[in-house]
Amino acid sequence: TQGDLAGARMLQEQVLEVRRRVLGDEHPDTIVSMGNLAETLRDQGDLGGARTIQERVFDAFRRILGDEHPYTLTSMNNLALTLQRQGDLATACALQERSLEARRRVLGDEHLDTLFSINNLAATLWGQGDLAGARQLFEQALDARRRVLGNEHTDTLTSMNNLAIAFRALGDIPAAQSLEDELARLRAS
Repeated sequence: TQGDLAGARMLQEQVLEVRRRVLGDEHPDTIVSMGNLAETLRDQGDLGGARTIQERVFDAFRRILGDEHPYTLTSMNNLALTLQRQGDLATACALQERSLEARRRVLGDEHLDTLFSINNLAATLWGQGDLAGARQLFEQALDARRRVLGNEHTDTLTSMNNLAIAFRALGDIPAAQSLEDELARLRAS
């Protein structure tokens, strides 16, 4: 988070090597380390490298922990984000829909991971040109985040911003302006 992605990658590679040696390739902690490394690769712009590792992580968690374990669902969501950045919106959308459905069932509608999935799916729908579908999901995410996190939480502010952009793109300027004004007040306080 400090921006030293090269330093983070070096440490993650060291941790992964030790965990493989001590715990083995199939231990959940080893697989989590693989996923962490993939996230850094994605942040560094190595989408192909990130995707390769994320596919392995997702397959391993499905095999070891099952299709609906929170680690499996997180790895599915992370893979979908990489696919989204690669421009494979159809595959990303399908994975995000599966992840969201499972997270709702397993974790509930207002769990933070579920809300993260709602927001990610909305962004992918937006990228596919489904602005109305994206707006509906952005509204769900904002309503739930207000209830769960409060108005001033960073995730709530992000949802407000996303919904304001959606309203503006759909031509609902008064709704967009209202959210933008509220967002400005909250950021100023």
